[in-house]
Amino acid sequence: MKRRDMLKFGVAGGAAAVAAPALAQGQPTIRWRMQSSFPRSLDTVFGGATTIAQKVSKLTDGKFEIQVFSAGEIVGPLQVLDAVQIGTIEAGHTAGFYYIGKMPALVFDTGVPFGMTPRQHNAWMRYGGGLDLMRDLYKQFNVVQIPCGNTGAQMGGWFRKEIKTVDDLKGLRMRAAGFLGSVFSKLGVVVQQIPAGDVYPALERGTLDAVEWVGPYDDEKLGFHKVANNYYAPGVMELGASLCFIGNEAKMRELPPQYREALEAACAEANLDMLAKYDAYNMQALRRLLAANVQLRFWSNDIMKALQTATAEAMQEFSARDANFARVHQQWKTFRDDQVLWSAVNDGAAERFLAANRG
Repeated sequence: MKRRDMLKFGVAGGAAAVAAPALAQGQPTIRWRMQSSFPRSLDTVFGGATTIAQKVSKLTDGKFEIQVFSAGEIVGPLQVLDAVQIGTIEAGHTAGFYYIGKMPALVFDTGVPFGMTPRQHNAWMRYGGGLDLMRDLYKQFNVVQIPCGNTGAQMGGWFRKEIKTVDDLKGLRMRAAGFLGSVFSKLGVVVQQIPAGDVYPALERGTLDAVEWVGPYDDEKLGFHKVANNYYAPGVMELGASLCFIGNEAKMRELPPQYREALEAACAEANLDMLAKYDAYNMQALRRLLAANVQLRFWSNDIMKALQTATAEAMQEFSARDANFARVHQQWKTFRDDQVLWSAVNDGAAERFLAANRG
């Protein structure tokens, strides 16, 4: 990646300074529509879209306005990529792993089981070649991708019954998105990919037995604890989930350079802000859930090892039948393995000590 692109992607403050409102003087007035894949009620994950729009407007002195729509207001939550590709809307706010059926390698844009933490993912994007790889993939859909948020590690999910062994997973009807579904399927789970707004009714009616969504703050808002009482950790299936802004390629080319700088800076700010919100709010929400008699449970080592084995098998199968997936997976895994080693030497080792010895 070119150094100029790195700076635009990662340094919100610096880019913002370049794209000061005064630079918008004499520039055209541009109005875009952007739909998110997420409901407005989730102020963290949907809030990233509003952060982008507000920052872009501020940095361009109101000359570049992006009107934000929530899931389903223009197209279906999982049709955002299609809508941006054909120009129904100029931009979208979504997650790459929703489009595994179109291009499996897009799951790496969001994250895969036993993958990278948000810090590691950002490092891969900025300095490990990840952004170039992802933009090459999205180019095939005539869109430009910009990372714009991360949920951090997600919980293992809500289950109607306690899961003690791998066999307890067999036959469960579970909502799980993207590559996660392929992994759970290997363990006998009947996987469904359902938008956020449809999950609670499905749990309430009993057509779902379990759901994996995000974490305590969002899950509490969606009310999953009212119909499925067993809440599992740790989130080995999603150590982080990165969101993306996608813009129609032709429309992106039409933007004045200052507007593109403002957009990159806004996405960088949203990327930082979303993770900070989740880190700040999740523990508070978990305390409220536990006070409401939610049963916090932890995956056994046997279950986590089975999930890890199933993940490796699924990776090999996707790589064998999809050249793009194989290319990205090989590069991604090399970078991920180094990050795991570095964490074992320093950050991860320190965090494990702190968790066991809180002073």
